[in-house]
Amino acid sequence: MAAGKTAPIDSIDISIQGMTCASCVNRVEKALRRVPGVTDASVNLATERATIRHIGAPEIEGRLIGAVAEAGYGATAIRPDGGRADREREAREAEIAGLRRSLLVAAALTLPVFALEMGSHLTPAVHDWVMGTLGHRNSWSLQFALTTLVLFGPGLRFFRKGVPALLRGAPDMNSLVALGTSAAYAYSVVATFLPGFLPAPMENVYFEAAAVIVTLILLGRFLEAKAKGRTSEAIKRLMGLQAKTARVVRDVEALDVPLDRVVSGALVQVRPGERIPVDGEVVEGSSFVDESMITGEPVPVEKTPGSEVVGGTINRTGSFAFRATRIGADTVLAQIIRMVEQAQGSKLPIQALVDRVTAWFVPAVMAAAALTFLVWLLVGPEPALTYALVNAVAVLIIACPCAMGLATPTSIMVGTGRAAELGVLFRQGEALQSLKEVGVVALDKTGTLTEGRPELTDFVCAPGVSDAEALRLVAAVESRSEHPVAQAIVAAAARRGLALPPPEGFGAEPGFGVSASVDGRSVAVGADRFMTRLGLSVAAFGAIAARLGAEGKSPLYAAIDGRLAAIAAVADPIKPSSREAVAALHALGLKVAMITGDNRRTAEAIASRIGIDEVEAEVLPDGKVEAVKRLRRQHGRIAFVGDGINDAPALAEADIGIAIGTGTDIAIESADVVLMSGDVRGVVNAIALSKATIRNIRQNLFWAFAYNVLLIPVAAGVLYPVDGTLLSPVIAAGAMALSSVFVLGNALRLRGFRAPAASGRAVPPSRAVEGVA
Repeated sequence: MAAGKTAPIDSIDISIQGMTCASCVNRVEKALRRVPGVTDASVNLATERATIRHIGAPEIEGRLIGAVAEAGYGATAIRPDGGRADREREAREAEIAGLRRSLLVAAALTLPVFALEMGSHLTPAVHDWVMGTLGHRNSWSLQFALTTLVLFGPGLRFFRKGVPALLRGAPDMNSLVALGTSAAYAYSVVATFLPGFLPAPMENVYFEAAAVIVTLILLGRFLEAKAKGRTSEAIKRLMGLQAKTARVVRDVEALDVPLDRVVSGALVQVRPGERIPVDGEVVEGSSFVDESMITGEPVPVEKTPGSEVVGGTINRTGSFAFRATRIGADTVLAQIIRMVEQAQGSKLPIQALVDRVTAWFVPAVMAAAALTFLVWLLVGPEPALTYALVNAVAVLIIACPCAMGLATPTSIMVGTGRAAELGVLFRQGEALQSLKEVGVVALDKTGTLTEGRPELTDFVCAPGVSDAEALRLVAAVESRSEHPVAQAIVAAAARRGLALPPPEGFGAEPGFGVSASVDGRSVAVGADRFMTRLGLSVAAFGAIAARLGAEGKSPLYAAIDGRLAAIAAVADPIKPSSREAVAALHALGLKVAMITGDNRRTAEAIASRIGIDEVEAEVLPDGKVEAVKRLRRQHGRIAFVGDGINDAPALAEADIGIAIGTGTDIAIESADVVLMSGDVRGVVNAIALSKATIRNIRQNLFWAFAYNVLLIPVAAGVLYPVDGTLLSPVIAAGAMALSSVFVLGNALRLRGFRAPAASGRAVPPSRAVEGVA
């Protein structure tokens, strides 16, 4: 490699099959990182995916899949094609169907085992019936047969995964289940068929424990699989927005072709009610298109020749033809899906603690079970061996690395998916955690707080001057100018339907104004100093000029036939949502600043109207970076909100960069968060959702850790000397199965997150995360 050059870093995603707990995640990550050329690997238990960063190599994919296979898991490459959603749905449905079958078979076989053993212990009538019909030994033999079918039928999956992992010295949750059930089963087999091998007081069987453990854990896996399917609903809905076919015009004939056969430049027809298949530019016809899935705006947008259309949006009324400009992975919708997937697959800083704990969790549990067995065997009451076995099995079974592994990724999946539904895309998963910690939000003015295009806001004529005639003459002169102010005046005349005659003798004086002759009348338009040069006093408009100045607008004067005729002002109007967004940010306890290159008077006038706390005005792009640094020193972590073009340096410098703009400009590399619409209220929703998601993660982690910290000692029997409490392996299996379901259920509550700034009013912070607290 040439000196001074570095190899490009590529990224690849692969699907992982067979992971069941956080230990599996740890093991797969280590296997991937050992592959030559890999710089980093991140595995997500909830999405069952691995994201690998590597130095480009054509054969890297095969080596990665091979490394995962050697670690004991399955792996397949993820292809970015249109059928992926269907394949993933089919795979999820097949997994759920397989678990359902296994659960039903296990339950049918376990029920008689449980009834025979526990019924005999709990109900004298059942005991008498068993003794009188089957007999003691025959009952145990029947339980043996049924339990064997459970363990080596539906329960075989635990042994297939757990035993090889144990032999490799890398035990996982399957290993814990295999060890626990095998211990209970083996002890019972000895008691049943080798009765003389055990002392008489120890001749007990625990077939029901082994069978019920397998059944309950299968129940947990089944519920977990269904819940995990619901966590990815947002991605499924996004993928569902993709059209399956496109009506492509070829040789004057329109043909329906699969989406993956549409090429860039193809002419595509869209009829009323159809979903637009790919991105493109309208070349013929007109219609109104529902773009709410991109922008969040419910009002359909008019499309005429030259307008851009986005794949996945819905054509409402007319029909039109467009030229495909972006297809496949380049479409806006594909970019949205990719952003959401990347955020869902990322690891937050809060996950670091979980990774450190789970690295040794399963071996620690096995050590705890061994210690439990030894302590009970040495100092426990008679029959000591029975007590030792039962409590050691309970320790193995109650430990739940699943809940620990699912605590963070499930909340991230649901939170980022809900964010996408609200038009907020987290390009970096870390931003989901960092955003809740900001103390100040700095906003760019043009295009963020304002519409980003000048408009004629004021036009007042002198007494006796016709408003329409004056605007017609002024706009006619300005039609020869390319200045944004001139274009705003011309646009205002066009909206009023005024016909503009061609000006004659057009002249422009930089810094002063323009003049021309229109329909034989002399017209001059410019600043007050231009009027003074023409010998005209602007005192008659003094009060109006003072008001415009207070509003941050620069007045413009018009003279017609040597007489002062009108005063006008052109300004970039404030977005209707800006005031509400600032109030909502204040309600969340945040400082709000504005950073702009505009003049200070205009900036401060706008800031006072919408309630902004601090103003950094008259700054260039590099100056915006310095302004971000100053605000960080004063208020702590900062989020900067801009349009992602002129604001790129400030977006990169801020702790969190938030790009705001339309859905056709979402690939802004310098931003951590992208708002799909131009509504600045999305910033409020992003921060509130960040707070809700991190709170949900902390709840999950507290439950996962507290569950294991509290119940493993109870399973080991620490309460027995106090009040005689022992935990049955059956109860332990039920608790373990439900712990993962609890974590998933809690994460799914984020689907009910309500956007605090969506109702048109600011919401206090106590209600901003209502429903998920």
